Amino acid sequence: MRAAVLHEIGQDKLEVLDDFETTGFGPGKVKIRVRATGLCHSDLSAMSGVLPQPGPFVPGHEGAGEILEVGDGVTHVKPGDRVLVCWLPSCGECPACRRGQQQLCLAGFVNAGVPNYRRSGGDVFGFAGTGTFAEETVVDARCAVPIPDDVPFDIAALIGCGVTTGLGAAINTADVAAGASVAVIGCGGVGISAIQGAKLKGAAEIVAVDPVQSRREAALRFGATKAIAPDELDDAKQNITAGEGFDYVFEVVGKSATARKAYETTRRGGSLIVVGAGALDDHLQFNMFELFFDEKRILPSMYGGGDVLASYERAINLWRAGRIDLAGLITHRVQLGEINEAIEQMRTGVALRTCIEI
Repeated sequence: MRAAVLHEIGQDKLEVLDDFETTGFGPGKVKIRVRATGLCHSDLSAMSGVLPQPGPFVPGHEGAGEILEVGDGVTHVKPGDRVLVCWLPSCGECPACRRGQQQLCLAGFVNAGVPNYRRSGGDVFGFAGTGTFAEETVVDARCAVPIPDDVPFDIAALIGCGVTTGLGAAINTADVAAGASVAVIGCGGVGISAIQGAKLKGAAEIVAVDPVQSRREAALRFGATKAIAPDELDDAKQNITAGEGFDYVFEVVGKSATARKAYETTRRGGSLIVVGAGALDDHLQFNMFELFFDEKRILPSMYGGGDVLASYERAINLWRAGRIDLAGLITHRVQLGEINEAIEQMRTGVALRTCIEI
């Protein structure tokens, strides 16, 4: 079986090998034939060590495919079913789940410490307990979410992470008010999804901020009313909000410097929504007076900030109705053997989302 592996944290490229076999199949597990997977920036962050992940590992967590086998006790799916991969499944029983904050359930993180693969050199982990840059993967059954027959695998894969994260940040976490002013800093697949979510909620002004011109142009097609480079943000704040600041600012980069700029761009009493996943040692600073005096809400948004299964269903319904554009997010397509081309497309910013067809 083929899979793309990162041998050591910090390496720039993956190696595609054909000597993998899945491991860990048994009660409560399923084996999935991966058909499509997206490259998310979190995969690159795990490769560089920004996000903690044991290695060697197979990246990929935004995937979809078909069930090959089910273990004992698995009843919600059967061989042949079409599923998307949920990298953060909820247990339904912990305090977070009982409070309705399924996105904060820690049960899924246990999967990250259990190998998904084996090859002659030893065990290999799957990123976030999934590892979808492979022809097959074995995951906890709760990671396999059935999808309707009319949802293509590439669309389902995007819903499994980037779309759910971005839409949810605008709809669930921020609950953007109609007529509001919005700025989105970082306009890859997640940022574009946040723009679409803000548009759905009726935002009057949506300013897309990104250093890459092609992404700025794409943001306008997806609902942004203005698209600017980062060095133009102060002028946009002055011209659009008379210097007061935006009602909602989404930080979708995952860096303290960007988050600090987003905070300064948010009006007093407004909301900063932190969507980007950053490093453990990257600290964001505030002084106690500004926190008290400005009364700006700082709202982290984990995986869209809501019930993930309900968010999947909502995204599918909105896509069917033509209210959101998901196919347009896929700007590039490659085969598994071309995975390093996809990584370069992500690093240079030329891609919103690259679909890896497996």
